[in-house]
Amino acid sequence: MKLKLGLLPRIILAIILGIVIGSFAPEKLVKGFATFNGIFGNFIGFVIPFIIIGFIAPGIGQLGKGAGKLLGLTTAFAYISTIIAGAIAFLASYTLLPNFISGNQLINADNPEKFLLEPFFVLEMPPIMEVISALLFAFIIGIGLASIKGNTLQHAFDDFQQIVEKLIKTAIIPILPFHIFGIFANMTYGGQVQSILSVFAKVFVLIIVLHIVMLILQYTVGGLLHKKNPFTLLKIMSPAYFTAVGTQSSAATIPVTLGQVKKTGVQGRIADFTVPLLATVHLSGSMITLVSCSVGVMLLNGSTPTLSMYIPFILMLGVTMVAAPGVPGGAVMAALGVLETMLGFDQTMISLMIALYLAQDSLGTATNVTGDGALTMIVDKFSPKKTRTMEQTKVVI
Repeated sequence: MKLKLGLLPRIILAIILGIVIGSFAPEKLVKGFATFNGIFGNFIGFVIPFIIIGFIAPGIGQLGKGAGKLLGLTTAFAYISTIIAGAIAFLASYTLLPNFISGNQLINADNPEKFLLEPFFVLEMPPIMEVISALLFAFIIGIGLASIKGNTLQHAFDDFQQIVEKLIKTAIIPILPFHIFGIFANMTYGGQVQSILSVFAKVFVLIIVLHIVMLILQYTVGGLLHKKNPFTLLKIMSPAYFTAVGTQSSAATIPVTLGQVKKTGVQGRIADFTVPLLATVHLSGSMITLVSCSVGVMLLNGSTPTLSMYIPFILMLGVTMVAAPGVPGGAVMAALGVLETMLGFDQTMISLMIALYLAQDSLGTATNVTGDGALTMIVDKFSPKKTRTMEQTKVVI
């Protein structure tokens, strides 16, 4: 029987092997790893505009073509929840992480890549357009798709989205562990791995605490609206949480989430509509992870995150993650363009960001999924009266 490792074990194994091999490997071997990383990093840079267009344009188009106030209500609450999560994550990270990371910067110089060995050669892969151009194009097309009656172009962009998702699933995600292995081997050779692991551990603990805080906040609101104990509601939703930890996919967890949400007492009609939608548009756990990780990586590289820098970043990130594919690492893949343009991340910072994010991707996904239950309760309380009446009639019959 062939043993298949999931993405998380492969990421952990890649980090361990990178540290071990990087501690004794000769310079030429490490330069070989650096050459591979340069090629793969440039490939990711080339693909970023396609990811942005493939996710955002059809995502906005699909949401815009939905009918009724329930769609707008659900999407609005999901976006608000995601933005609040980002704000909490930034304030906590900005307050706590500088004290934890002090003295652990990779290098006190203008060039954070100075400690890395250079590759043997560089294979340039210039993207077909700048990230900002891709974002503007995606928004224009998405809003246009939502406003016209025809579906031909929508179907074309839906197909394009499937192509991008397939590219991520079959080409990028499987190769990422090798990329992370090379990065850690190079950093170990350069004597920087101790600082990185120290920061990783502290950011990881902070993220878990923030996930718990966000879930308690969400279920406190839902519980107050429905006059129910938030901790009892969290216990009801726990099967969905642990299923998401195993699958690392909000989409794959929908059947479990839906079943548990209905046990909280919400209307079945509301749950049937909101749970599949929230699996796509509600990403509070992923937002906490991305914001906390990005602050950690910036501090690690000697940069100073600011509120004025992060407000537009969080607002934009809440949109760009919409319709991210239901595959492990989908949210961070969707965020790469925003990290590059709005926070100034270079290739090394993006590689660290991917490694740090993927190491706990399942926990962020589980927080997203569990939070969907609380948002469904909130939407149920504020749903249009016509919808509530229809559901009540259905129950009576």
